[in-house]
Amino acid sequence: MCVIATTAAEAGAFGDVPAVEAASGRPVRSDWRHVGEEKRSPPPDAVIVAPLTMNSVNKWAAGIADTYALGLLTEAVGPGLPVVALPFWSTALDARPATRRSVRVLRDLGVRVLYGPGAWEPHAPGTGGEQVDGYPWGLALEAVGEVVKGPRS
Repeated sequence: MCVIATTAAEAGAFGDVPAVEAASGRPVRSDWRHVGEEKRSPPPDAVIVAPLTMNSVNKWAAGIADTYALGLLTEAVGPGLPVVALPFWSTALDARPATRRSVRVLRDLGVRVLYGPGAWEPHAPGTGGEQVDGYPWGLALEAVGEVVKGPRS
């Protein structure tokens, strides 16, 4: 397992980076490799995008690859790699037409977005911090397990 993080996530905004590195056996990365540097990760069997923010869903759907994480996501949908996305945003952000449109665009590209009744649903504005402990990571793991057969690394 390899973990690619945005700079906010790597700074600890969404988790304990040292714990993730210990669990995965690999460093958490958030930047491109340098010219001539060897690849740092094996090719993925699947990709889980979590927590997917409103900002990232909109950039990803628009094809904006201005960070390492978004660049990898933009490339992942091209060859048909299984991609599961688990959002995290408020009902206020969810009300934006661009957010709903972006979810549709990603679904049209083959991304399994775990959004809506029976999956993940937006929280009330100002309550995100209260939602972190109950974030349904297992939904993403279950969904990717349904699309990837055989051993995973």
